[in-house]
Amino acid sequence: MGATLRGLAPVIDQRARVLILGSFPSTASLAARQYYAHPQNQFWRILGAVLGQPLPAMDYAARIAAVQAAGIAIWDVYAACERAGSLDSAIQNAVPNPLATLKELAPALRRICFNGRMAARRSREIEAMGFAALVLPSTSPAHAGIGFEEKLARWRDALAGAGVQAPGTCSSSA
Repeated sequence: MGATLRGLAPVIDQRARVLILGSFPSTASLAARQYYAHPQNQFWRILGAVLGQPLPAMDYAARIAAVQAAGIAIWDVYAACERAGSLDSAIQNAVPNPLATLKELAPALRRICFNGRMAARRSREIEAMGFAALVLPSTSPAHAGIGFEEKLARWRDALAGAGVQAPGTCSSSA
């Protein structure tokens, strides 16, 4: 199929309460060495709305600092794969990331939110490790079956349930 592509290092620290797991970075993300770098991916727009911060307007380092301060970690289920283009359906010969290290990396981590169904293929493994697992609609531009407002509502509910919310809002489930 071609050369093996290598993913990105996890964005995770001791403060993480929720982990957003994607499948594997797009070609734009790999080229930029940044998660969700494709300009049409709604990831930063959705997280910005949830956190009440202008994440899409920030530089990448500021985005990462803001999500980590909010208790959010970012990673992918695959460390490497072969793939032509950016579609999840084209992933072949995937090498999984060592998700068993999550409890060491982030002892406060309680919830894993999968960014789309492809990433959720490892949900049983996550649940067996004692984490709550939720499958959220993909933020990818290839997943246009659900509109932005519906995606935002589902992401907001999932992250608020993990104690992540915009400043000045309150949640009954933290």
